[in-house]
Amino acid sequence: MKYVDEFRDPEKAKSLFCEIEKISKGVREKLGRQIQLMEFCGGHTHAIFRFGIEQLLSKDIELVHGPGCPVCVLPMGRVDDCVALAERSDVIFTTFGDAMRVPGSKKNLLQCKAEGADIRMVYSPLDALELAKRYPEKEVIFFALGFETTMPSTALTVLQAEADGVTNFSLFCNHITTVPILESLLDSENLCIDGFIAPGHVSMVVGEGPFEHISSKYKKPIVISGFEPLDILQSIYMALAQLESGRAQMEDQYSRVVPKDGNAPGLNAMQRVFELRDYSDWRGLGTVDKSGVQVTNEFARFDAERKFPVANVKIEDPSECQCGDVLKGKIKPWQCKVFSSKCTPENPLGALMVSSEGACAAYYNFGNMNELQELRKSTEIADVTK
Repeated sequence: MKYVDEFRDPEKAKSLFCEIEKISKGVREKLGRQIQLMEFCGGHTHAIFRFGIEQLLSKDIELVHGPGCPVCVLPMGRVDDCVALAERSDVIFTTFGDAMRVPGSKKNLLQCKAEGADIRMVYSPLDALELAKRYPEKEVIFFALGFETTMPSTALTVLQAEADGVTNFSLFCNHITTVPILESLLDSENLCIDGFIAPGHVSMVVGEGPFEHISSKYKKPIVISGFEPLDILQSIYMALAQLESGRAQMEDQYSRVVPKDGNAPGLNAMQRVFELRDYSDWRGLGTVDKSGVQVTNEFARFDAERKFPVANVKIEDPSECQCGDVLKGKIKPWQCKVFSSKCTPENPLGALMVSSEGACAAYYNFGNMNELQELRKSTEIADVTK
């Protein structure tokens, strides 16, 4: 398959692993500790585990798996609001399939559907708009979720609904943005991240500028990366090369897809339909100012939160959940006390186990469980003997 096999070439991968091994030794000596690189995007986390990249990397490098899965970081309170909206008899509630099992405080959308709510899985917000045209007697609500990657399609659907004169279509808007959460992580105490692998799909929409800002402000190497094995390996090498030479810049490894200034039509639609919220809650990370968006006043008639009462109650994460510590690189997923016991992909308790792109789900699905259990036991024994 053209444009796929080229980025999975075993010989090229072997060569990149060798180069990473060489350069990482010098960088570790320079830092005086293990190198920590964070891949922000859940798509990168999934690829890293699927292709076994982390297991083959030099031991001088630790990958920290970031919060870049919007399903994972959806707070419980917002799921409860989804359930409340979906249970209304005058509503058809539409959502992407990966949001169906995100746990609320009492139930998830899949359980709600089983109890009789009219909840339908769609592949696009345009599917929801078509349902609104087909069922004019019902309010069709689209669960708008995702980073900047999915915002343009939602915004363009609202503009289409306006053009078509549809009045029974609205969004329950939970779109979130990338840069504020990166800043929040970098402002955290005791966070030791030396460089970032930045999300290629988000960058395809927003361009290079936002990541140039982060790199300049925090003096950290940032490399925008594609999602194939050679993309990720080259991006890791590029970040290490910056650390070796003392540079801190934004570099675009994914230039075959990412335009410097982003996607102008998508950005224009987003800017017209959405505006920043004062604050947004993130599951596993808490409250982050100006990190989410809401529908502007111009399109208030398409905002489910203005059409219907929404409690918007903040519900704390389960006390035993350690997702925040995983996201900040303080612990690995298998070190969490409830990993693979109380918290599994079938019964997710923590944010990072909800979606297959979450770090805990990736460890669970692709890791060697026997080895992870032994690691946990040895860590617990070491803690007791201290």
